[in-house]
Amino acid sequence: MDSAGYVALSRQSGLMREMQVVANNIANVSTNGFRREGVVFAEHVARLDQEPSLSMTHGNARIVDLSQAGLTPTGGTFDLGIQGEGFFLVETPQGNRLTRAGVFTPSAEGELVTADGFRLLDAGGAPVFVPPGGGQVAVAEDGTMSANGVPIAQVGLWRPVDPLALRHQSGTLFDGGEVEPAETGIIRQGFLEESNVQPVTEIARMIEVQRAYEMGQKFMEAEDARVRGVIQALGR
Repeated sequence: MDSAGYVALSRQSGLMREMQVVANNIANVSTNGFRREGVVFAEHVARLDQEPSLSMTHGNARIVDLSQAGLTPTGGTFDLGIQGEGFFLVETPQGNRLTRAGVFTPSAEGELVTADGFRLLDAGGAPVFVPPGGGQVAVAEDGTMSANGVPIAQVGLWRPVDPLALRHQSGTLFDGGEVEPAETGIIRQGFLEESNVQPVTEIARMIEVQRAYEMGQKFMEAEDARVRGVIQALGR
């Protein structure tokens, strides 16, 4: 394969990754707390001996859109939505992870857990415990949780110390590396944050990427036909 083929192939590979990211965004348009992702393309220029330089594209890096999504009222006691910055911190077998999905339920032991059984952590990094039969539970905007007016815990809001360290793990979970308390976010009890994916925008982007991929495929086919023609002409 000549230089033109390698350049086109690198572009096609990046476009395929972007198509996968866009498809995942569309699939999670109704997932509470989901954050849309995008792909960052970089250009790498290699110097060739006695030939023009070669430019290659690279599209492996992903970026996470942290823009605020709408809050939907549910009335659920343990449905918590975040308004502003910050994430909930949950304990998983792979370590602590960040999430904006605030659907929690009390476990048999009284600890608040996600649908996957991951424990919600408080402002001190300890599991949030709700005493069984403790009465009406209320959560203030600063995360203070009380039962019948008696404070029992404070739900923590966290953010990565280095925003660029935020990495999507799976579903609505993120690895933020070292984290610190988020100062400005507030918690809304009885609300869930929606996905921040804009369906129309994502579908338009999918069409754009698909067309760009098809154009690249046609170029590669034409280049292959050209090379075959040269080989056949030289072989006569």
